[in-house]
Amino acid sequence: MSLVPEIDYGTPASRAEKMVTLTIDGNEITVPEGTSIMRASMEAGIQVPKLCATDMVDAFGSCRLCLVEIEGRNGTPASCTTPVAPGLVVHTQTSRLKTIRKGVMELYISDHPLDCLTCAANGDCELQDMAGAVGLRDVRYGYEGENHVKARSNGETNARWMPKDESNPYFTYDPSKCIVCSRCVRACEEVQGTFALTIEGRGFDSRVSPGMHEHFIDSECVSCGACVQACPTATLTEKSVIAIGQPEHSLVTTCAYCGVGCSFKAEMRGEELVRMVPWKDGQANRGHSCVKGRFAYGYSTHRDRILNPMVREKISDPWREVTWEEAYAHVAAEFRRIQYQYGRDSIGGITSSRCTNEETYLVQKLIRAGFGNNNVDTCARVCHSPTGYGLGQAFGTSAGTQNFDSVEHTDVVIVIGANPTDGHPVFASRLKKRLRQGAKLIVIDPRRTELVSSPHIKASHHLPLKPGTNVAVVTALAHVIVTEGLYDEKFIRERCDWSEFEDWASFVAEPRHSPEAIEPFSGVPAEELRGAARLFATGGNGSIYYGLGVTEHSQGSTTVMAIANLAMATGNIGRPGVGVNPLRGQNNVQGSCDMGSFPHELPGYRHISDDATRDIFEKLWGVKLNNEPGLRIPNMLDAAVEGTFKGIYIQGEDILQSDPDTKHVSAGLAAMECVVVQDLFLNETANYAHVFLPGSTFLEKDGTFTNAERRINRVRRVMTPKNGYADWEVTQNLAQAMGLNWNYTHPSEIMDEIAATTPSFALVSYDYLEKVGSVQWPCNEKNPQGSPIMHINGFVRGKGKFIRTEYVATDEKTGPRFPLLLTTGRILSQYNVGAQTRRTENVVWHEEDRLEIHPHDAENRGIRDGDWVRLASRAGETTLRALVTDRVAPGVVYTTFHHPTTQANVITTDFSDWATNCPEYKVTAVQISPSNGPSDWQIEYDELARQSRRISGKLEAAE
Repeated sequence: MSLVPEIDYGTPASRAEKMVTLTIDGNEITVPEGTSIMRASMEAGIQVPKLCATDMVDAFGSCRLCLVEIEGRNGTPASCTTPVAPGLVVHTQTSRLKTIRKGVMELYISDHPLDCLTCAANGDCELQDMAGAVGLRDVRYGYEGENHVKARSNGETNARWMPKDESNPYFTYDPSKCIVCSRCVRACEEVQGTFALTIEGRGFDSRVSPGMHEHFIDSECVSCGACVQACPTATLTEKSVIAIGQPEHSLVTTCAYCGVGCSFKAEMRGEELVRMVPWKDGQANRGHSCVKGRFAYGYSTHRDRILNPMVREKISDPWREVTWEEAYAHVAAEFRRIQYQYGRDSIGGITSSRCTNEETYLVQKLIRAGFGNNNVDTCARVCHSPTGYGLGQAFGTSAGTQNFDSVEHTDVVIVIGANPTDGHPVFASRLKKRLRQGAKLIVIDPRRTELVSSPHIKASHHLPLKPGTNVAVVTALAHVIVTEGLYDEKFIRERCDWSEFEDWASFVAEPRHSPEAIEPFSGVPAEELRGAARLFATGGNGSIYYGLGVTEHSQGSTTVMAIANLAMATGNIGRPGVGVNPLRGQNNVQGSCDMGSFPHELPGYRHISDDATRDIFEKLWGVKLNNEPGLRIPNMLDAAVEGTFKGIYIQGEDILQSDPDTKHVSAGLAAMECVVVQDLFLNETANYAHVFLPGSTFLEKDGTFTNAERRINRVRRVMTPKNGYADWEVTQNLAQAMGLNWNYTHPSEIMDEIAATTPSFALVSYDYLEKVGSVQWPCNEKNPQGSPIMHINGFVRGKGKFIRTEYVATDEKTGPRFPLLLTTGRILSQYNVGAQTRRTENVVWHEEDRLEIHPHDAENRGIRDGDWVRLASRAGETTLRALVTDRVAPGVVYTTFHHPTTQANVITTDFSDWATNCPEYKVTAVQISPSNGPSDWQIEYDELARQSRRISGKLEAAE
């Protein structure tokens, strides 16, 4: 094995359709108009020396190494900033150019440390490479005099020297090695869009500075790694490279964090991971990354990982380590006993949105074929099931319509109920780049998120609606578009049911749906809403991106249908730059839905009651399937409390921390007789488990993830599973213990079965993915190359369906006891329940959950920034520290749910979406008051968790 090669063409590719022919070093070359001479040369295999140029950022022309000579033109222009032209004759190697380049390199080296043998970048240093490329053998200028290299010069302190900045947990900044190429500054601006870096000083005093001469950790840097990746020297270097050394081989795999699905090169030394480097050919991320995917992989080797199976009779007992065979036999015997005693439907399972498609498919297969029921559910239903229902009703498919590249063609963007800079940061960077190019932005969110106003970005309209009023606000947008005649009649007549549109249009046109009518209870100024509607309808290509702030409501499905109505009414479906795009929260939320993780649906979103669909699986699996839908997670817990549901197999989910109404979840789990948890760590749910099966990380398995744009990406094993087995093997071994004749030898065989049974995956195979890199479903005979854009010539269901979206206020209402509304969300450095990111250095940015509260509400309650406060609702109470900020409106408070010590979901209620039971996380009536410390429930829970993590024969708890 070797390192995966990537060519740096020096400047970005041109998108022009017109072609230009020129001659470079005697070779005739044809490239798109607008291509730089440097890139044209590289595409022809002619490498022009460079230091300040890289194809991830625009040309800069500062290093003066890439000079060329052009016949008929004076001087030696920089090839990176000089575009091609018809008939040009270019020379990249002449005696004049050699002399100039060697002189430039001498100047660079004269102010650079000569510690190449001990430098962390040795073997991966472009400065070193270019010195060799230009034939540098000596430096005429010497190394004395003014410099940035030595701490002391001529016996005196050197004011120009700066010590290393080691403040960032993942990389170092060594100013003495900086050549001021500005690549890091430009990457921060152009790729990431944070503008955290600058060049301070002028001339010889120039140097890179985070913020206003701050340390990296104190600056606006978000640790995405773009600057480290861009740096051509050891100025910015991963600490892992300094500690381990340069990698010797790599494999391309897919990030296991959010739903963007970034592709990375896992660069290795043997079985030790040196670093994760974003892959430029990754079609979701295009070579960019965030702090989680780039750096937060340390959890895979964290000491908290459980590597041996464990069992116990009662949850109050210490854990006892057993062999894998003992664990399988114990689970099989217990599940058989429970079904014999309580009936076939007394057990079930939960699939994981963090595991691969293949693993998820096997879990639902085990439940249906092995347990003999359809009691299977997934956390994907807890977040995005309204997407599946709403888009399925309107368009005929249960997924987003676009690829991420589509955002580069949009003119007006609505972001509703999503905070992409924190939840989906790589997509956010691509969105911000388009906004800096002139696209307009409408943000619909109770909070003033970063997108509302950040460097060089300002939303044209921010609609700060009150939590729970999504349907009213989106319907009011439609009211303006219909009543002012801004809808796309041609598109509607051709692509939608016109009579249904007329019915819907008469509905939204009613005065009760006007912006003025909804302003009193939504909190959105009517004129602001009207302006947003006009902009979206008339501004060109209009796209809508939404997140959990849309779906996690009692009317989540209704809001999704309202969004679909809006897109159809304005003709924004079926081409690049438009569409309806759900931003998925976890790496395989889309895939877990696709694989049949719902109690009423088989893989491919086909209802369990359909005889023809069941027949496909019955013939292949050799069993008779139950045609009745099974239990969802809340129903399982209800049945457990009632005494009819007694056993559960939970793969890769922590429902005690992630699901709403924590007390109800704990009561349900406590009532069960056999709870089996398969995970990396003893998570919160494992407090109530009787069997623990160690899981494997994404680095230890082969498989696929499906991201938010329906892209099926390969996950590749780069190291041996530390627990001995990949997750799919554990599920197969458990199935065999229960008497099922499964004999898969590789996940590729599972994917072949998925393709054989699921029409939208019909042509997907590992061989095909190796050839094309990734593909977006549907991928079948009708769409052999996949479907980057959906509904191009018509909707999957035939005609697009307009649906009335009546606003019904949530039953969760404020009052004298609970006058504030709590909404929840995520933060950049942490992920979901935090089980992974809390076991990395990311905790330096977010070591605890904080409660955001408006200054007015804080003052009324005598609360200051940093004070401990009691957060109480009808469901329960917890304590955490306050963060006084005007990012939230008066009457609204906000917190994250990454830390189990807070247990934010002890506050949330059991209200849910009317169609899918998706919990209403985003609207909870609460009261805030000063507190002296943890609540009684937190103290009791902490003691339970401590007791639950005892392992026989071990002195330390597992957490």
